[in-house]
Amino acid sequence: MSVNFEQARFAMVEQQVRPWDVLDPRVLDVLHVLQREDFVDAEYRNLAYTDIALPLGHDEVMMKPVLEGRLLQALDLNSQDDVLEIGTGSGFVTACLSHLAREVVSLDIHADFIEQAKEKLLAAGIRNVRLECTDALTWQNDRRFDAIAVTAAVTNIPEIFAQWLKPNGRMFIIRGLSPVQEALRVTHRGESLHEESLFETDVPYLHGAEPKPSFTL
Repeated sequence: MSVNFEQARFAMVEQQVRPWDVLDPRVLDVLHVLQREDFVDAEYRNLAYTDIALPLGHDEVMMKPVLEGRLLQALDLNSQDDVLEIGTGSGFVTACLSHLAREVVSLDIHADFIEQAKEKLLAAGIRNVRLECTDALTWQNDRRFDAIAVTAAVTNIPEIFAQWLKPNGRMFIIRGLSPVQEALRVTHRGESLHEESLFETDVPYLHGAEPKPSFTL
């Protein structure tokens, strides 16, 4: 059965994303415009606008549209912002960030994700993204960013992530133990970090940031 993607995209924004308190018109406009079906694996293309986390491989998933909307809104981006994305995944959030910011640097540990995202972003005419295949937890970088989007969960926030924030920079990150994790907006204020709890969710962990196994006798 063929899907009218234009209608499905409109329904996703108006019936899923907006009711979940995503009201920033810039974010809604980006989700209305970008063709999410082009970033989904072919076998799941007809499910691109459904309220489910779609498999990507490597036990990773594509965030639900409502999570993508809340992430984008939480970062409060403008056209002069430089953004670091940790976890390229499908490349769809990368594309959204690229429309809202000046430049996006996106990291992923999986080389095939990086290659596929590169092809999809180029096909969409997006040129302000730099992709790197690397482990974010060991990435060597002296640059600072206006915003950081972490698209997978962590048990605890790595100190290095906060060091990559500029003063007044914002980071969206999901922290905690599955199945009850907490989405946070972390803001770099002066010499300290301010955490704001946004909502509860449950997503796969960033490679290397999973909870340590606990052993009981």
